Amino acid sequence: MQTEDVGGKTLETWTVEEAFKAWQDGSIVLIDVRSPQEYMFEHIDGSLLMPMASFAAKGLPDQGDKPMVMMCGSGVRSEKMARVALDAGETKIAHIKGGFGAWKEAKKPYIGIELASGAPKCVNG
Repeated sequence: MQTEDVGGKTLETWTVEEAFKAWQDGSIVLIDVRSPQEYMFEHIDGSLLMPMASFAAKGLPDQGDKPMVMMCGSGVRSEKMARVALDAGETKIAHIKGGFGAWKEAKKPYIGIELASGAPKCVNG
């Protein structure tokens, strides 16, 4: 995990492996900041959608001691929104380096759409 001081708060950048392990053991809240269309076609099962276009840090869920880990397609939007959340007073914020693209490249499970039927299906799971 990489860390960066942002005005006295810590922004964490997690690898896919770190995020996957934490996701499996239920120790994080995963916030997807991609568009609703991107999320509809493929997403990590159980991740929460809060698109960058309508992102409001005050609307982030209160999950007690669990850190919130942001993700997007490549890691650019999620880093921006993690910084917005830190600026708004959140303290346990991270994002996934490489985003959903890196997640898929690492062959971690996600929900995709079966094009023939339009039904959701688990991929790589």
